[in-house]
Amino acid sequence: MKALILGIVILAAAAFAVLPPETTGFGLGWGGEVLDFLKGGLPVIAVFIALVAVFIGIADMKDRAEAKKEEVGEKAEETPAAQS
Repeated sequence: MKALILGIVILAAAAFAVLPPETTGFGLGWGGEVLDFLKGGLPVIAVFIALVAVFIGIADMKDRAEAKKEEVGEKAEETPAAQS
C-alpha cells in the first residue's frame, strides 16, 4: 500500500514539474527540458531494451533445447521398461 501511495505522489510531482505555468497557472514548466532529455536518451534506452531482448531470446532458446533433451531422455528411459 505504501508503494502505491508513493508511486501516485511521484507521478503527481512529475506531472506538476512538466506543466507549463503560463497555461495552467501552476507547474514548473520543465516540459521542454524533459523532451530534450527524452530525445537524447531514447537511442540509448532503445539499445538497452534491444540487448535485454536478445539475452532473453538466447536464454529462451537454451531452455527449449534443454527441455527437448530432457523429453528425449525420458522417452528413451520409458521405451526399454515398456518392452520388459
